[in-house]
Amino acid sequence: MSVLLIALLAVPSLTALVLWALPAGTGERVAAIVGSVVSGLVLVGSAVLWWDLLRPRGPVTATDQYLTGPSQRILPGAVHAYAETDVSWIPALDVRFHLGIDTISMPLIVLAALLVFLCCLYSLRITPRIGRTRSLIALLLVIETGVIGTFSALDLVLFFLFFEVVLIPMWLVIDIWGDEHDPAGRRRAATTFVLMTVLGSALMLLGFLLVHRLTGTFDLEALGRNPWQSGHGTALKAAVLIAIGLAVKMPLWPLHIWLPDAHAKAPTVGSVLLAGVLLKLGSYGMIRILLPVLPGATATIAPYLAGFSTVAIIAGSLACLAQTDVKRLIAYSSVGHMGFIGLGISTMSPEGLSGALFANIAHGIITGLLFFLAGAIKDRHDTSDLRAIGRALYARMPRISGLLTFACLASLGLPGLAGFWGEMLVLLGAFHPADFLPRATFLVFMVIAGLGTVLTAAYFLRLIRNLCQGDPAEYPAAAFAVDLSRIELIAWGPLVLLTVVLGVWPWFLLQYWTFV
Repeated sequence: MSVLLIALLAVPSLTALVLWALPAGTGERVAAIVGSVVSGLVLVGSAVLWWDLLRPRGPVTATDQYLTGPSQRILPGAVHAYAETDVSWIPALDVRFHLGIDTISMPLIVLAALLVFLCCLYSLRITPRIGRTRSLIALLLVIETGVIGTFSALDLVLFFLFFEVVLIPMWLVIDIWGDEHDPAGRRRAATTFVLMTVLGSALMLLGFLLVHRLTGTFDLEALGRNPWQSGHGTALKAAVLIAIGLAVKMPLWPLHIWLPDAHAKAPTVGSVLLAGVLLKLGSYGMIRILLPVLPGATATIAPYLAGFSTVAIIAGSLACLAQTDVKRLIAYSSVGHMGFIGLGISTMSPEGLSGALFANIAHGIITGLLFFLAGAIKDRHDTSDLRAIGRALYARMPRISGLLTFACLASLGLPGLAGFWGEMLVLLGAFHPADFLPRATFLVFMVIAGLGTVLTAAYFLRLIRNLCQGDPAEYPAAAFAVDLSRIELIAWGPLVLLTVVLGVWPWFLLQYWTFV
């Protein structure tokens, strides 16, 4: 199965090169079809890899996947890798081409493959007005390579390189295919995105170098087997640098300033991948690197991480209440949801970590659907400004507005839908943080985060009221736009289905993240 994992990386990137090599006319005609077929094959391959990971071995137990932390509680630890490829790559720098997957990384790989496939499928009929579909699809496939590589990298330098692969393609997606009404704004958004993420990546790389100085290796399996327990000195400096670098990518407050503009100016497929996949690189890195490699230093900074995450929940919610642009509102909602994930990670408890992992997947699915819907509304009205779009969307576009209401209810955490379980487990984790963390502090964070869920419900219900409800007689016949198309139904259907399935059957994922 290691060959299949390498194929999941090689096929999208090679296909991107082939698309760029084709004559311009031919490439434009076949790009979306080729992208859909290739990304569909990657999705099938990732599903086969996941099935094969679970079939021969069953669920990975806590003792297989986790090592004892500073006070004998179970913390994410040694990578119990499957489908491994481990060869020397740059011996002089002690860098290895080491890939592998486990039950933490595999669901994220499948999520990334699914969202890229749906974006390519969506592009069969709906493309940005500027055109240049060939280059757009090629860049989406390069992003897919970088994301899957990041989720499967078991060497810190390799993780960094794949982490950076997604940067330039997403910058180009925002800058070239972004909001055609605001060229200066989309360029500014793309530039801010690049500068902030490069700064974060540089700090993260410095942290990796300090880890190598302490341990003599970049290999995550070796580091997980022999974690550095000290919470001070060089280990603490490394943990702070890595945490800041990953927090920029998530992003957590106050490092979130690049996100709202990037989402507001990006094309629909760019927003879907940015929210659904790229933000997960940061949260995955915290679980995959910080907790197993530097558990003592992570315990030292955990209360501060929890504090910034809690501020992100409240600040993101308050910002949403002030928004008049539907894409910016959804972008700020992501800040709040990623705050919940950061809070879950900082508890270093079984419940909190399970909640963070589940919320990672649920947020990718639900927010991906929300940005698809926001893009459809913007395409039909030529704006995402709520004041210009008007009200009474139920009467004008009943199917799209119905799906928007469904996605909003899922995102605010309605029981029975996927958004509920992650936030509930995170709050439970804050109620019972790891024994070596200050419980009183986390109880305060739990209460404040609970208030954040109320604010989340407030701004999503306000969005539904202001956009969907109202008297249709106030709008002329010309204001009635085309409702849900067939390609939109096909592209969005899997996300709707997964939102319901994970809401009523959360054990499908939670059974593989059992921490005791």
